[in-house]
Amino acid sequence: MKPKTDASPSTTLPADSWLEVVREKVSRLQFGSVQVTVHDGRVTQVESIERTRFPQPGRSQG
Repeated sequence: MKPKTDASPSTTLPADSWLEVVREKVSRLQFGSVQVTVHDGRVTQVESIERTRFPQPGRSQG
């Protein structure tokens, strides 16, 4: 599964705007992960991977 990346290097954002991006990505996920990439002490990239889980046959869902 390919990660969803939001890259817009020409856009200048406030230094702490990455936190709002992380919050948004986490709130949209049911199963998955959010990865934060840091270079020289600065957040440079945020990626999210969404997974779809299927119930296993013969197992109860409780």
